[in-house]
Amino acid sequence: MSRIALVDDDRNILTSVAMTLEAEGFEVETYNDGQAALEAFNKRLPDMAVFDIKMPRMDGMDLLQRVRQKSTMPVIFLTSKDDEIDEVLGLRMGADDYVKKPFSQRLLVERIRALLRRQEVLAADETAEAETSQLMVRGELTMDPLRHAVSWKGMDVSLTVTEFLLLQALAQRPGFVKSRDQLMDVAYDDQVYVDDRTIDSHIKRLRKKMRSVDGDFSAIETLYGIGYRYNEE
Repeated sequence: MSRIALVDDDRNILTSVAMTLEAEGFEVETYNDGQAALEAFNKRLPDMAVFDIKMPRMDGMDLLQRVRQKSTMPVIFLTSKDDEIDEVLGLRMGADDYVKKPFSQRLLVERIRALLRRQEVLAADETAEAETSQLMVRGELTMDPLRHAVSWKGMDVSLTVTEFLLLQALAQRPGFVKSRDQLMDVAYDDQVYVDDRTIDSHIKRLRKKMRSVDGDFSAIETLYGIGYRYNEE
């Protein structure tokens, strides 16, 4: 049974979403502000979390930043209906997905299941990788699916599940172009629709993390109107 943390200052949302998720077989923890959630996460992390952005004491952006300092736990943001800035900023900070308020609870359940399925796929890949004991090495890049570990020029880089899957897809075939649609298929479940901006935001975040250990990192190339390519360095 997967444990889902809901963090929102709207008690009606907490109650109704928690009831829906519990009916779907999830174990649910609820928190009405970011500070309370962070204190609980410091003791025990859930399997994934859903954060509202605008909350008292500690907002969702702050909470995500704290969580990302020590965990790649999947996170979905709840964003305001018309606030595109929140969506883009959240993805760049390391959120895995977002859902706009007001939202369909069925949609949220499907997004949660999609993220958990991606984790299961990654875990299955890790098991297969363990059986062959092979790392993926592409120039200065080393990826270890067993440990969900990435290093560049010997320096560790912490990636979210989504970022890891995107980098893995690009680096598997250096020099070959992956369209945004192909990257969506890698990172998201078929039942979940995301637009091009979501993939672009994840790639920008991925580049930023790689450049945090090497300011000259340029292995991920953008081909405007086509997609992205990994160039082995």
